[in-house]
Amino acid sequence: MISDPEFTMPPARPEEMFEDPRAAVVRLIEIYNEAITFLKDQFSAAIAGGVPGKKVRACYPRIRVVTTSYAKIDSRLSFGHVAEPGVHEATITRPDLFAHYLEQQIGLLIDNHGVPVEIGVSETPIPVHFAVAADPDLTVPHQGAAGFTLRDVFDVPDLGTTNDDIVNGTYDAAAAGVGALAPFTAQRVDYSLARLSHYTATDPEHFQNHVLFTNYQFYVSEFEAYARRALADPNSGYESFVAPGNAELREPDGLLPGQLKMPQMPAYHLKRANGTGITLVNIGVGPSNAKTATDHIAVLRPHAWIMLGHCAGLRNSQSLGDFVLAHAYLREDRVLDDDLPVWVPVPALAEIQIALEQAVAAETELEGYDLKRVMRTGTVASLDNRNWELRESKGPVQRLSQSRAIALDMESATIAANGFRFRVPYGTLLCVSDKPLHGELKLPGMASDFYKTQVERHLLIGIRAMENLRGMPLERLHSRKLRSFNETAFL
Repeated sequence: MISDPEFTMPPARPEEMFEDPRAAVVRLIEIYNEAITFLKDQFSAAIAGGVPGKKVRACYPRIRVVTTSYAKIDSRLSFGHVAEPGVHEATITRPDLFAHYLEQQIGLLIDNHGVPVEIGVSETPIPVHFAVAADPDLTVPHQGAAGFTLRDVFDVPDLGTTNDDIVNGTYDAAAAGVGALAPFTAQRVDYSLARLSHYTATDPEHFQNHVLFTNYQFYVSEFEAYARRALADPNSGYESFVAPGNAELREPDGLLPGQLKMPQMPAYHLKRANGTGITLVNIGVGPSNAKTATDHIAVLRPHAWIMLGHCAGLRNSQSLGDFVLAHAYLREDRVLDDDLPVWVPVPALAEIQIALEQAVAAETELEGYDLKRVMRTGTVASLDNRNWELRESKGPVQRLSQSRAIALDMESATIAANGFRFRVPYGTLLCVSDKPLHGELKLPGMASDFYKTQVERHLLIGIRAMENLRGMPLERLHSRKLRSFNETAFL
């Protein structure tokens, strides 16, 4: 992008072509850091009273690739190539945070198409809120509190570039004149990075590539206990454990400070090199939280996410503590209907299903037909009404029976559907904690006994499944079932 006399801007940078992905990422980092430093300096000066005479602007870096050939790419690959010739580009934020991901994706693009990538400055402004977000010494004041009109001097978040048009399949490349190279725009990523810090009370850089979701605090205590055992084992590969407030534990017997106020969806991270560890997020109860968490974690491009939660068993043959491996979803959660219509099937992914089944077999020491004693595979229904049992039985109960559902909760279908929508491999393994249709309600005494005996085992199964998936090459884990006709090259 060239300089504009109407704006105070950083010095103009020429576009450059790169055939080395690492060098391309280095240039992205240089451009981004220069822009952020410029905005922070200008903002600090303005707050101190030195309001500039012109509007201040710095723009995100951009990756662009131009292809001219219809040559067929390796049909086994679900990513790493554009669907058709033309100009494709993406705006980029936080290239330092995404350096490993960007280097990997750019490298595949160069290898598969045999063309270099162009790195330069886009025309999309960086909102000042996002520019100062990582600086604890700077805060953007509320409107009217700065002594000057913020929008007159700096760019602010713009919903025109902060949306899910690309992942929802509604992005119009013909109208835009350029194809999308990545699933999210830079402003959309920045928005979610800020939301993640708010909702989980941990910085985005702590999130790992393998994410477990749960709806009960009991799993958190077990996760911390497992993390301490892992840190005591020099061969585990795990390096630290991070709790809300960014408190980081590196020794197994270290102390974690208590949280004066827990966030809405606290996150805990058992970290390994290159983000190959495991993150656990307690999303609480309900599809709204499940959607919120996955909406924002998706921009980190995790390799997989799995729901580990409690559910109502719908069959009399089930026992409390039995496991349910979802292979289909009855979506009555309603929170994603506008983004992913209910007529869109959400398929089970073989890679995740096998990893979960193998983990259950390993932890229970049961195999084959004997595994059916403790685990059923079937349809999981997710509803938006926690007290569905109180409704007239001919409605929900009849639909549940017709769907062949074997379990019911409020989050699993949301997490799976958003995984499908965001092209993040997903899975669900639930544990039966009550059977309301058969007289076994979730009462305090029953719950206590259940939690003591089953939570640790359930969590260990989820961890084991993620560790199995960690050893799988990305090109095998990321199923082509998640990709549509005209996909972005980047995961």
